[in-house]
Amino acid sequence: MAKLKLVLVIFGLVSLVISCQSEIGVQMTAEESADTVIFDSIRAAQYGADDYGMRKYVIAFLKKGPNRDLSPEKANELQAAHMKNIGAMADAGKLVMAGPFFDNGDLRGLYFFNVESLEEAEALTNSDPAIQAGSLEMELKEWYGSAALMAMGDIHKTLAKIDI
Repeated sequence: MAKLKLVLVIFGLVSLVISCQSEIGVQMTAEESADTVIFDSIRAAQYGADDYGMRKYVIAFLKKGPNRDLSPEKANELQAAHMKNIGAMADAGKLVMAGPFFDNGDLRGLYFFNVESLEEAEALTNSDPAIQAGSLEMELKEWYGSAALMAMGDIHKTLAKIDI
C-alpha cells in the first residue's frame, strides 16, 4: 500500500511538472533534459523581445511632490483617481507594472512603461491626477529588462482576488 501511494505521489508530481511546462509554453521531448528551455519565437515577437529576450522600457520614479497637505477626504479622492488612471494605462497596454514603496520616504513608487520614448512616458505620467495636483513628481529613465515583464499583467489577473 505504501508503494502504491509513493507511485501515485510521483505520478502526480510528474504530471504537475508537465502541466506547468505546457502552461508556460515549454514543450519537452524524451531526449531533452528538464533543464532545457525551448525558444518561443511567437512569445518573443509578441513581447517585443530582442535576441537576448530583453527590451526597452521607460521607468517613472514617482516622488513626493510639493502639494501633500490635503485633507483626508481630498487625499482619498486623489488616490482613487490615481488608481483609476493606473488601470486605464494598464488596459491600454502602456503600463506594464506599477506599485508603491512600503516606507514613507520621498520615493513613493514606480511605473514601468511599454513605450518607445521618454516623451511618450512623460505624457502618460502627466495624465496622472496625482502628478497634475502636485502630490507626486516624476523622474523618467530608459531601462533594459526582460521582455517577460510584458506577461505580468495577464499573470497578475489570475492571482488577485480583489481588483484594485
